[in-house]
Amino acid sequence: MTLAVRISFVLSVTLFLGYGVSCLFMGAMVEEFARYDLSRFRRLVGLLEVLGALGLLASLFIPMLVFPSAGGLALLMALGVLTRVRVRDPWIEAIPAAVLLVINLFLCVAALRGGQVGR
Repeated sequence: MTLAVRISFVLSVTLFLGYGVSCLFMGAMVEEFARYDLSRFRRLVGLLEVLGALGLLASLFIPMLVFPSAGGLALLMALGVLTRVRVRDPWIEAIPAAVLLVINLFLCVAALRGGQVGR
């Protein structure tokens, strides 16, 4: 596994565990999802973020989990970028979601190329 893949893997797992737990339990995320008019999806998004991160971790033992885990997280981030556009946030606020989208697409490509992403 290349250094870029390792760094991407660690970043994705770490950030999605953090964001997911924050989504599930932090009051600031309640306000943020209300601002997006997506309050009903806050817990689902948090759960999917945590499950995606855990899927990536599980790929250390079951490599075939990389693609669906990273792909699902990339899809979540694509929706996150679109949400920022929809609510007309400044473009700079969409950068974290866009970066995580690219990171997880990179992990998907690495998995498709047969590289041992998690090892």
